[in-house]
Amino acid sequence: MTLLIVVLDIDRSGSDIGILGAPFDTAVSYRPDFPRQTTSKLNVNLPGARFGPRAIRAASARQTSFRGFNPRRGLNPYTSPYTIIDCGDIPVTPFDNALALHQMTSAFLELGSRVPAFVHSTNPKPKLLTLGGDHSIALPALRALNKIYGGPIAVLHFDAHLDTWHPAKYPSAWPSAQSDFTHGSMFWIASNEGLILNGSSAHAGLRSRLLGWDDYEDDERQGFLRISADDIDEIGTVGIVSAILERIGTDTPTYLSLDIDVLDPGLVSKARISSATLMSDYQQCPGTGTPEAGGWTSREVIRILRGLETLNVIGADIVEVAPAFDGTGEQTALVAAQVGYEILTSWVGRGMSEIEKVKGKDDESRASGNRKDEL
Repeated sequence: MTLLIVVLDIDRSGSDIGILGAPFDTAVSYRPDFPRQTTSKLNVNLPGARFGPRAIRAASARQTSFRGFNPRRGLNPYTSPYTIIDCGDIPVTPFDNALALHQMTSAFLELGSRVPAFVHSTNPKPKLLTLGGDHSIALPALRALNKIYGGPIAVLHFDAHLDTWHPAKYPSAWPSAQSDFTHGSMFWIASNEGLILNGSSAHAGLRSRLLGWDDYEDDERQGFLRISADDIDEIGTVGIVSAILERIGTDTPTYLSLDIDVLDPGLVSKARISSATLMSDYQQCPGTGTPEAGGWTSREVIRILRGLETLNVIGADIVEVAPAFDGTGEQTALVAAQVGYEILTSWVGRGMSEIEKVKGKDDESRASGNRKDEL
């Protein structure tokens, strides 16, 4: 099954945008074990987000090239000069996180190092939109981008949680070399590896509980701007867009990472639960692993994403969609598919705008040369 209506092609040497599934979720840390259990007993590492890529692809079935025109941008990303392909899923093991990290990094590096198909593209390399999978997949993506672009990049992180947690402050019951690697510590690891541009990155939609002020102090050392979910009440979507653009700028290579739990759980879905008692307890639980109340609406998130088209986003992910907890209407997956469509539209739109700028400069240069010849 391929994303949207793009062609499945893992061997093509040239593409401009690649869609890639990362069915990995063994770095998760929490999920109430329901509806199989009637208690609030925690089931650590409960699988679910590994099925996210399949769910998002299925939810994108109504998106076609015939009706893919985006009126807010005035273009159809699927019929543009840019080649968009679905690269399928990374073959990733659920039994060894160290090996899984290697597999994902290798896949991102191989696909992201190819030559763009569109000869007029201003992008030096193809852009990858990754479908998770839990949020830890951002670490191998950043490792690959660091090698491809030769240095640290900015991160724009939509999430209810910081995900810059210091692993030592959230110890595992069975410490190991891999226990530090979770879907809440991957940006801490990435920062310590020099993969993230300190002072040019931002969180958006934060609202989770903390261990204490230490969490913010650790985050500040990693150079993130924090935008809380509540900030939207004070400055609106326009203010949030302005704050992000001011922080990151429009030229800085940026990785966009969107955890679906940035959305309010009451506005994402209703869980498929037959018990009336459980329904009263969990009726607003979304199709994601670590829901937090008080989040943004899908309309607000999409509005913000549209306002950020001028960012130099060189890669992106949509993560933590867990269809086992989604409603029968696939609400969470549908939102994720729409977010993917908006990201593709913005990539194509920004690319076309950049081409027009280059063309305009070339025309101006030729006109200037002609005037000199006449003199």
